[in-house]
Amino acid sequence: MANFIKDVDEGLSKASKTLSSKYFYDKKGDALFVEIMRMPEYYLTRAEFEILQKQAVEITKTLSLNPDTTFEIIELGAGDGEKTKEFIRYLMQENFKFKYMPVDISQNVLGILQNSMLKEFPNLKIAPMQGDYFQVLEGIKHTHHPKLVLFLGSNIGNLKDENAQKFLKQIGQKLSTGDHLLLGVDLIKPAEIVVPAYNDAKGITAAFNLNILERINRELDGDFDLSAFHHEVDYTQELGIVKSYLVSNKDQKVYIGQISKSYSFRKGERINTEISRKYNDAMIEKITRDTSFETKAKFTDSKGYFADYILVKT
Repeated sequence: MANFIKDVDEGLSKASKTLSSKYFYDKKGDALFVEIMRMPEYYLTRAEFEILQKQAVEITKTLSLNPDTTFEIIELGAGDGEKTKEFIRYLMQENFKFKYMPVDISQNVLGILQNSMLKEFPNLKIAPMQGDYFQVLEGIKHTHHPKLVLFLGSNIGNLKDENAQKFLKQIGQKLSTGDHLLLGVDLIKPAEIVVPAYNDAKGITAAFNLNILERINRELDGDFDLSAFHHEVDYTQELGIVKSYLVSNKDQKVYIGQISKSYSFRKGERINTEISRKYNDAMIEKITRDTSFETKAKFTDSKGYFADYILVKT
């Protein structure tokens, strides 16, 4: 709660207001994101699902996984695990020995995921871990098993490039030489494909974005009028960056009880809630430079919309 209060106050006190996308994910936000992943406009999930379903054999060979050696699959930001199930299904069919360790900040998501996984794979060894990615990785870095870290869904795209590079450095510090990272990223594409994924016809992404204000109202005693804001998206294809905003529909003030402070908004003033980076090979080379990872392989879907890069710790 203290971090939430601090981040909201700092973000809304800036000249260019921001709210962190990590606060999208409460119980309602989790459910809305599941809806987003099922939207016809949201190509990301389907594209990565195709990669993991149709190229599991090649991915496994590239990872140099030994069927007779127990290894650990650590998935950061596991979500509902639907894509990961395709990879796990192949590994179990081929009798690989592994433990699946999903990590998420949401205990609610982990509980749902564990039940779903065990329903489909009753013999799966699963050990959900709730908390900060790096604290969890620190706690398991000394286990004597090869590790495969999954960071799928282009979640790394929510970080600025310098922060993405720092993130990869930190992951590398928790792994041993020869361990792997399977990194899912969205590839740069024209606006007519990208923008609807972040501003769909039914308004699900708008509801997901506005939920951050609803969460502030509920948890921090705020008095945001949700109808006084609307969802807006900008995409710059040359930079490969999507930005999501909440835009004030009028001049207004909002009071947040837990902070004991009011915040002024001008009509048309925007709160940046999310940055979503799209990638190409040059950008992947940029964020992996000066880390302990080297790119080993790249797998794409049939439309070339999405890529899963295999990085190896050197």
